[in-house]
Parts: sequence; C-alpha cells; structure tokens
Amino acid sequence: MKLADKRALAAILPLLIASTFNHASGQMAPPTVDAPRAPFPVSRPSVLPGGSNSLPSNINSANVLLQFKDSDIKFRLEHLMSILRDKKHEGWVLTAYPDPTTALPVIGAGFSLSVRETRHVQRNPLNPNAFIEPSSAQLWLAAGLDPRQLEEILDRYDRRLRLWNRKQLYQKILNRELSPDLTNEQAVRLLRISTLQAIFNARAYCLDFNRLTAAQQMALSQLVFQMGVNLEGFADFLSAINVRSGDDHSSAAGGKIAAGSLDWRTVQHTLVSSEWAHLYTNRAITVVAMFDPTYDHAPVAAERQIRARLIPVGNHSRKQPHARSVRHKKLSAPKSLRASQKCPSKRHCPAARG
Repeated sequence: MKLADKRALAAILPLLIASTFNHASGQMAPPTVDAPRAPFPVSRPSVLPGGSNSLPSNINSANVLLQFKDSDIKFRLEHLMSILRDKKHEGWVLTAYPDPTTALPVIGAGFSLSVRETRHVQRNPLNPNAFIEPSSAQLWLAAGLDPRQLEEILDRYDRRLRLWNRKQLYQKILNRELSPDLTNEQAVRLLRISTLQAIFNARAYCLDFNRLTAAQQMALSQLVFQMGVNLEGFADFLSAINVRSGDDHSSAAGGKIAAGSLDWRTVQHTLVSSEWAHLYTNRAITVVAMFDPTYDHAPVAAERQIRARLIPVGNHSRKQPHARSVRHKKLSAPKSLRASQKCPSKRHCPAARG
C-alpha cells in the first residue's frame, strides 16, 4: 500500500468508528444562531484502493444514486419532484435560510447544506437493499455542482446570521433583497438527487417495493423524503408494508388478509392514527390516500375518505368573512419558507416520533 493510501485510510478509520455509534442520528446537533460553524469538508471523498467494498462503510454512497433508471419505478420521477417543490410541501427557495425547526441551513426544496454522512443500519435481515445516507457535500457532488460553491454559500450564510437574526433574514428573502445562492437549474439538480435518495431508501424500508402500485411507491418515497431516518419511529407502519408473500396476517378490523397482498387498510390506519397525520393534515390526506390501490383511478374519492377520518365534520366550515380582511399578522417566516414547517426538511420531522 502506498504512503498516500495509508494516510487516507488512517484519516477515514476514526470517522467510520464514530459513525457506528451515531447511526441513529441523521444530522449534526443544531448550532445556535451566533455560534461559529465548524469547518465543513466539501472536497470529494477519497476513494480507497480496492473499490467501494474495501471497508464496511457507505463512503461515496451518493454515486450509487447515479445508477438510477426510469424503469426502476412505476411513477414518473418528474411528477414527484413537482410535488416536492410545491409550496404546500417543501417549498422552493433559492437562498440559504435556517430550517424553522433545527436552524440548520437549507435551500431549494429543503435540501440540507450541512449534513454529515451517516451509517443507517438495515434492520430487516430479509431486505438486501442498503440505506444511503451521504453527506450534503457528497450529494452536492453527485448533483454535478462545484464543491467550492457550497463552501461559499455556507460562509455567506454564517455572515448573514451574524448581521441579522433569523426573522430579519426571512424578511430579506421575502422582500428579495438578497441575491439567490443557486440558479433554478442548480436547485432542480439538488432536488433530483435528493428525490433519488428517497426512492433508494424507500426500497430499503420496504422489501416488496417493486410490487407496490405507482401511487404507493410515490407515497412511500415522499414519506422518506420528508422524514428521513425519523421514519424508523413508525414501527407499525414499517411492519405493515413489509408483510411477505405467503404470510397470512390479520387486519386492524380483525379479518384475515389474503397472503401475498398488501394490507393497505392497515397501512393507512397506522399513518392516520399517528401524530404526524394530525399535525400536517393536508399533506397527510394526500400521502395516506395514495396507499389505496384504487388511487390511480379515483384519487378524489380516496382522498375524501382519508379527509373524513382526519378532519371532524364540524371543522369543514368556511372562515368568517371578517377573517379574510385582516391584513396585519405576526411575521414568522415568508410563506414559501413557512411551508417547510408543515413537515421540516429531510431528517427533521419531530412528529415522526409520535
């Protein structure tokens, strides 16, 4: 082994050991607003001799995402991306801003700019698909962007937070007083690579992902995109979507479900009864309804059934006329930024623990 390779190996081993004890956490600890940011490695990760299997780690795992083919999924990737960039979901902001929940810098459709690579253990021995949890820098590179630009954005973000508080920064972004950190095309690249990561990890969560309908695949991928590793907290949900072919099981209503089919009613029940569904009702209605195998043919009817279970009849009443005339409201964050509060950006959904 060459001296340079030995030095690279010596530098990486401590990180591998540390990641083993921190696999449950998908983020760094949220920094305070005025705290200086520790140096963030944005250079391309070293490739060790012998290929990617030389060490038990997911180093350069973001490169696996580049192997994606349209035939790997039943839905259109562009369709899911258009949903995720909508203001009702993650939003679309081209200037780095603090995540409303964690204060970590995010951009685009909730792309986290300061995530460390994490080892996410596959707990299902029957599922051969590994989880992919690269660092922000690795995803940035996989998206084909210049790592120096990432460092510049983070430095600029730090300077802005030293000058203004979070509320002031939100307001300046809302008023378009700041130049965008990314072009629209660059943000689309980041959204695409993040969406691919969610799809790959959806396979790692669901053993029979290929058997799901197009809508079910999209719903699961959307949940993974929004919750990240916090989806581990939905034990009943993960159990319901991993029933193997040939295993009879009982539904929530007490009846037997035919072997080899997805008990989608139980899947929906585990989500509807969660804290997440009641905190982020509008988003949950669509996602939960998509697990109905008839959703592709009758989406309105499927969503109506879930809406009836999540929103009591008395809450469907329209707002009073005077409520629409109120102009002065307390400023919390721009509308496009507040959208991320409906379910914080990837790996930051506290409701997933409910």
